[in-house]
Amino acid sequence: MSPNAMQKSATPINYSSNNIKKSKDSTVVITVRIDEDLNNNIEDIRLKLGLSKADFIRNYLEMSKSIIKQKMSIKSLNKRDLIIVKRSYLRKLIERNDESEQIKLGDKLGRFINDIARINGKVDDMSYKLDLCDNLGFFLRDVDHEGYINIIKKFGPKKFVEAFVWRLFKQDEFNPRYTEEELRGSKSLTQQYEKEIQAVNRSSSHYSFEFAKLPVKEN
Repeated sequence: MSPNAMQKSATPINYSSNNIKKSKDSTVVITVRIDEDLNNNIEDIRLKLGLSKADFIRNYLEMSKSIIKQKMSIKSLNKRDLIIVKRSYLRKLIERNDESEQIKLGDKLGRFINDIARINGKVDDMSYKLDLCDNLGFFLRDVDHEGYINIIKKFGPKKFVEAFVWRLFKQDEFNPRYTEEELRGSKSLTQQYEKEIQAVNRSSSHYSFEFAKLPVKEN
């Protein structure tokens, strides 16, 4: 393609490191050229969402904090291949497993988040890990005024969520015996479970746990 043809088919937008201008408020302006089809697509979608083009593009660039987009793939920050599926579909797949398997899956997903946080030196930074869960579409970051983490129940079944959050906060394995079947058969195990997990009813549509809290800043 000739330079003139490229100029006609490409649209400059103020967001590639070919030309970076620093402003007084610590932000930067990045200029990159995109083809006309992509520009039209951005225009169509941003109108549907009711966003300015700058806000729309900024939202997409924000995803670089959580995922790596390559030409033919999407990867996590620890370079694991990712795919995009409906959350409801994923939940149904998890629910089809018995509670023992749900616990294993929750633990594995918690390890995945911890691994990404670890390579960024933030394995103990719960705020970073919650933002990561939010940006990856697991669940919205929802912290109430008392510091409780409220996780929407649509994220997954109870035992899956418990194991996931336990790994996230405690960086340890959730007790595989904490299934409803085993708890019904052992009073001492039930007491141990209730003492460790301390489920809190903050909302009928969310899971909350006493062990899963952020420190509340004093005014």
